[in-house]
Amino acid sequence: MISFAMLQVKFREIACILSEPDSIIGFFVHNTSMPLTILSVIESPTHPKLSALYQKIGAREIKVNSSRNAIKALKTYKPDFIVAEFFYGYGNNYAGVNVSNLDVLLSSLPKYSPRTKTIVFVMKEEVPFIEKLNALYPVHGAFLHDTPEDAVEELITGNDTN
Repeated sequence: MISFAMLQVKFREIACILSEPDSIIGFFVHNTSMPLTILSVIESPTHPKLSALYQKIGAREIKVNSSRNAIKALKTYKPDFIVAEFFYGYGNNYAGVNVSNLDVLLSSLPKYSPRTKTIVFVMKEEVPFIEKLNALYPVHGAFLHDTPEDAVEELITGNDTN
């Protein structure tokens, strides 16, 4: 009689049936629905406090305090969304190379986490500059700081909350 062993592959929950050591004769996929992962880049005290919303929708939140730490987190977590504040560069934008505080982070997405979508929060006076960022790096959504949480929830979950 052949004994079967089941091997679960971490993160993907794929079970393989082994008939002999190191010999896969078949596999099947368990429930692969993973919770959403949201990378919150909190660089200032004005960043919206959305942890309760993320818990409500069953999302895992990873908090970092800089773009540099966010890039490190991208390598490990491959988040579904990055939520960050947009600060336009004005005169201090590295000699015109960067539009905002998010350029370096967003330029690393294709390499480390190409499926990650970006949501930014912006102050009213900087709204006209979002299009410059969007021209360089796709922005999934942009909100003013006082946007109701249900609008953010709708964008993240894809469900109309009304």
